[in-house]
Amino acid sequence: MKFDGYRIMARIDHDEVKLFTRNGHDWTHKLPDQAKALAGLGLESAWLDGEMVVANEQGVPDFQALQNVFEAGRSGNILYYLFDLPYLNGVDLREVPVEERRAALSTVLKTSKDPLLRFSDAFGEDPEALLNSACQMQMEGLIGKRLGSPYVSRRSSDWVKLKCKHRQEFVIVGFTDPKGSRSAFGALLLGLHDRDSGELRYAGKVGTGFTEATLNSIHQQLKPLQTKKAAVVNPPSGAEFKAVHWLKPSLLAEVAFAEMTKDGSVRHAVFHGLRDDKPAKDITEERPTAVKTTPAKKTVAKPTTSKKKVEPAPSQVGLEQGKVRITHPDRVIDASTGATKVQLAQYYASVAEWILPQLKDRPVALVRAPDGIAGELFFQKNAERLAIPGITTLDQQLTGQPMMVINNAEALIGAVQMSTVELHTWNATTDNLDKPDRFVLDLDPDPALPWKRMVEATQLTLTVLDELGLKAFLKTSGGKGIHLVVPLTRKHGWDEVKDFSHAIVSHMAKMLPERFSAVSGPKNRVGRIFIDYLRNGLGATTICAYAVRTREGLPVSMPIFREEVPTLKGGNQWNIHNAHERLAEVGDEPWADLKKTRQTITAEMRRRVGMK
Repeated sequence: MKFDGYRIMARIDHDEVKLFTRNGHDWTHKLPDQAKALAGLGLESAWLDGEMVVANEQGVPDFQALQNVFEAGRSGNILYYLFDLPYLNGVDLREVPVEERRAALSTVLKTSKDPLLRFSDAFGEDPEALLNSACQMQMEGLIGKRLGSPYVSRRSSDWVKLKCKHRQEFVIVGFTDPKGSRSAFGALLLGLHDRDSGELRYAGKVGTGFTEATLNSIHQQLKPLQTKKAAVVNPPSGAEFKAVHWLKPSLLAEVAFAEMTKDGSVRHAVFHGLRDDKPAKDITEERPTAVKTTPAKKTVAKPTTSKKKVEPAPSQVGLEQGKVRITHPDRVIDASTGATKVQLAQYYASVAEWILPQLKDRPVALVRAPDGIAGELFFQKNAERLAIPGITTLDQQLTGQPMMVINNAEALIGAVQMSTVELHTWNATTDNLDKPDRFVLDLDPDPALPWKRMVEATQLTLTVLDELGLKAFLKTSGGKGIHLVVPLTRKHGWDEVKDFSHAIVSHMAKMLPERFSAVSGPKNRVGRIFIDYLRNGLGATTICAYAVRTREGLPVSMPIFREEVPTLKGGNQWNIHNAHERLAEVGDEPWADLKKTRQTITAEMRRRVGMK
């Protein structure tokens, strides 16, 4: 197995044990429990090679958890997986075939009963099946080792990495300021050394994968490294980079990403942790290497030479591991941009970590476009005749027809395979479908109105909600409008919540009749904005956050900070082609507090909007 941790060499000399990183740093003081366990082997002398890891609740190595354990000084939770033994009791084993070295290591470890020391087993099964299994278990991947190979202290073609996703170290060359409610910094700017010239070049940025704690701790390490001049030879240009804080290139970030663009920038990057076990000058782009195979001796290199795009972990379920096969992948679904079915599937796979929490346990309706968005569209509320793997079907007792729930990446990508573009969700979850946990106000403008009227309308609606004492969370509609989502504790039924939202809209239309309409229909919103409250009834739905719309350019409904409203260019500002840039910058921060918000409709609120 390819472990997600720190590579550590152990030096045993009678009773003395030393533990070293690849960079030569002595970490014995950080790993006292592991050093004690190694001393218990009773060896005269030895060098052992392995990886320090911390397992998550599923038993899978978790690099972020490992860093947290180091920071907290809890080394007793760290497992030392050993996979090689270059020296033993005065004998140099480096030229001995790898399988013989590992046999000796296995024998040595059998004498230990300490649970912190583990032997890294090898597997002789078909490598493609092994890799599939490793990826489904959310492992990093596999290491292939050539039988009969010696031990060398450098990169060697006798070792090959088979990764479930693209992931490697980057040099941190700068950071951006935070936006909205985010603290410390917005995104880390990354760099890689050119393999030929050795120049440090800009390689994109990463803005997701951080917790509040890691944001602050990392920021403290970044501040002393600030410098006026960029260390990269090709610093990015544009307005968003004018206020960048450049850094001396010494810190490293472990980053997973979907792909590397032609100009050398990462897409869909996710931060996994800081590293200090390698020198920054050695960090270059890791590239797949083709390995020749023979019928008699099959190597495990084939998966690394695949030309398919590899997405972050959620897409492994959907695209790469064979659970959902995308038929007609090159079918164009948006003629205006040439976007294809597989590109739509790859978008949904790449945002699975954000959209699945919004879909979780909510009945969903699909808008399907079998002939592309210019063809006939089908609005479907149940899974009848749709063979979508992993989808959940609810009984029809409440609404008179069966309902669908999409709770996993397999069902999400399966829906796209069945020509789904849009995903619309209820305002309630399956554990209590009788009580909505939110209501939505959809600001739907006369198409002839300038965008600034939408900005003003959003700000006015927010003011009314503020006056009522209700906190709202915003998102672009992916069309011409903005949605305000008001979370509620589940106390009132559908009719009560819908009537209250209707009263808010009627109140606003009465106060500002020249701006707002409380009646639907194109004739009633000429020169005005209809605030759609009808989405708050039983069985009604609203486009899900991060979902795509069946409009030219395939725009996306994107969560936003309320402070951003004046700077928005339109309700369709983000689409499947640029959404990753937005998510890399802010992740799910605009809606980070939505689930934690506790508020309910009170009698005073009803009175203030004219309800009896």
